[in-house]
Amino acid sequence: MQTMSDPSDSHSPAARKIRSFVLRAGRITPAQQRALTELWPKYGLDIPYSSVPLDLDRVFGRSSQRSLEIGFGNGENLLGLARAHPERDFIGVEVHRSGVGHLLLELESAQLTNVRVICHDAVEVLEQWIAPESLDEILILFPDPWHKKRHHKRRLIQMEFVSLAASRLSIGGRLQLATDWEPYALQMLEVMTASPLFANLSTGQDFVPRPEWRALTRFERRGHRLGHGVWDLSFERRVAQS
Repeated sequence: MQTMSDPSDSHSPAARKIRSFVLRAGRITPAQQRALTELWPKYGLDIPYSSVPLDLDRVFGRSSQRSLEIGFGNGENLLGLARAHPERDFIGVEVHRSGVGHLLLELESAQLTNVRVICHDAVEVLEQWIAPESLDEILILFPDPWHKKRHHKRRLIQMEFVSLAASRLSIGGRLQLATDWEPYALQMLEVMTASPLFANLSTGQDFVPRPEWRALTRFERRGHRLGHGVWDLSFERRVAQS
């Protein structure tokens, strides 16, 4: 029987020293734990013990456009996209087991066949197990903003990561970002604008309106009630200009 990968493990020669997440001992319901055991073989992807990219055509049994969401939380957005677009395939990467278990239950309830789940560090997944130019879209919605200045180095959206993401996107593919922390939104915009591998799809070369495809999660609705803003960015992968 397949078993879930431990997000804290690394199969690379040297584990990454700085991670953009912290594993917290969150509460897992009995149903979620059961899903992690019983449904993982159906929807989960165990990363290989070698740096050989996953054969996504084999994983999904077809060739199609593919999106990867990093840090999907409880999976609301990923589930909505998969339901709305059965012609596309979706990969969700999340390190927190409670969220993974919740999504597995929802996938089984909806009997969706176009979603696979990875429980591991997303940076290592992109580095080692996603082939170059094999994705059409990468979604990073409300990543941890790491508010304190001394923790900014932990933020996911840095130039090194942006270059990695670009290498996994096909030309014309999109990197979609959202945050409710304005200082992080401004940093995201600065980093993305500085990359020669992406073009801003905003007419004002800044932020885009909230896209209709993005699920309005409970977290975001609470933010609206408290008067919090939300900033969306959409960038297209392009050929690097010399």
